[in-house]
Amino acid sequence: MSKKIFLVDVNRCNGCHNCQIACKDEHCGTSWLPYAAEQPDTGQFWCKVEQTVHGSVPKVNMTYMPLIGAQTEGLREYAPEVLMEREDGLVVIDPEKAKGREDIAEKFEGVYWNAELNIPQGCTGCAHLLDDGWTVPRCVDACAVGGLRFGDEADFADELAKAEKLDPKSNVYYLNLPKRWVAGQAIDPMADEVIIGAKVTMQEEGNEAAEVLTTTTDEFGDFWFRQVEGKKYHLWFDAEGYVEREIADVDATEADANIGRVGLYKMVPLG
Repeated sequence: MSKKIFLVDVNRCNGCHNCQIACKDEHCGTSWLPYAAEQPDTGQFWCKVEQTVHGSVPKVNMTYMPLIGAQTEGLREYAPEVLMEREDGLVVIDPEKAKGREDIAEKFEGVYWNAELNIPQGCTGCAHLLDDGWTVPRCVDACAVGGLRFGDEADFADELAKAEKLDPKSNVYYLNLPKRWVAGQAIDPMADEVIIGAKVTMQEEGNEAAEVLTTTTDEFGDFWFRQVEGKKYHLWFDAEGYVEREIADVDATEADANIGRVGLYKMVPLG
């Protein structure tokens, strides 16, 4: 049997939190022994949606990313004696075998310590449902946009070739993880108008061999370079009838770069 994995497409996730709510609904107030003990009402998120704000006003967007803890081969390597034996490769912490093992919760992101029950807890892939005939866990079943999927690793082979992991040993793969963006607005400060159709060129600062990216400003004078690497960039602005302008050292290394309004000035005829 092929190993079961999760596949998250960040571009599809709209932040509805259905997956997070479904996980809570399945495990809070209900014990699924021997697979999992009851999850506390607060403090634990075996599946949670992380939201991140990018940029600064007025160039702002939000990304949403479902995070699923405990499904990592690192846990299998660290404490195989506390796991249930399964042919499908799901990592399931056995509540009985794992009693007293607070070190597991301390070591692994997404594994939580239940002090009342004296056990570490985390995502089981809803193994109790799969063994009862379900084909996917509750979180995946609740995703209406196809942003969260589950199945045999072999069935996702083509997509996994393009996917990334937040944890190199995780069984959770991600498509379209957000990179950086560089954005701004071209304006004519003398006319107090935006400039539509200005050509904007961007290249990594100090690297003439780097790829040259181009775009044009839209009807609001805005431009965007999306999904670029976290580096410093050099930008050139060129619009018909205007003096070309350069902006150096646009820093997108640590965060998305909103360079704000860029003023272009009209050429003055000689003579």
